Amino acid sequence: MRPKETEYASYYKQYVDTVEGDDIIWVLETQINKFHDFINTIPENKKTYSYEEGKWSIAEVLGHISDTERILSFRALWFARRTSTPLPGFEPDDFIKYANFNRRTLRDLLEEWTNIRKANNLLFANLGEESLHVLGTASNNPITVNALMYIIAGHLNHHMKILKERYLNE
Repeated sequence: MRPKETEYASYYKQYVDTVEGDDIIWVLETQINKFHDFINTIPENKKTYSYEEGKWSIAEVLGHISDTERILSFRALWFARRTSTPLPGFEPDDFIKYANFNRRTLRDLLEEWTNIRKANNLLFANLGEESLHVLGTASNNPITVNALMYIIAGHLNHHMKILKERYLNE
């Protein structure tokens, strides 16, 4: 079931709105093949390409997708297990600075993301219905487990669109 706008901070609407349908487990599963097909079209020699000075490289975007999915899925786990302690936000640029994603191959980055996603899909598919509606606090904002699942899917959609439009549209 799609999350209501009251289940997440307004900032995340840009991600949730990119997700089609109401079966988030199916969406998360089907994204694996779509993302593989997409990333496999990018030549390895473009991994450090950035469309503008100061913007992340393609490899850094892939690494950011994995980092963000890890953080959002941890939040979902934290809240689903009824841990009420609020969780902090994170600054993606700080994560990129110390990650060394440009040293890795696109294939390696894709494999890492795939393993993260498969583990998350197992977690999400086995959460009880009651866990989906648990409300927690992250980045000083209320958010439900269900909303986090949609945000994860939408975040991938968002970055695939940016990669297509700004990095690969030459």
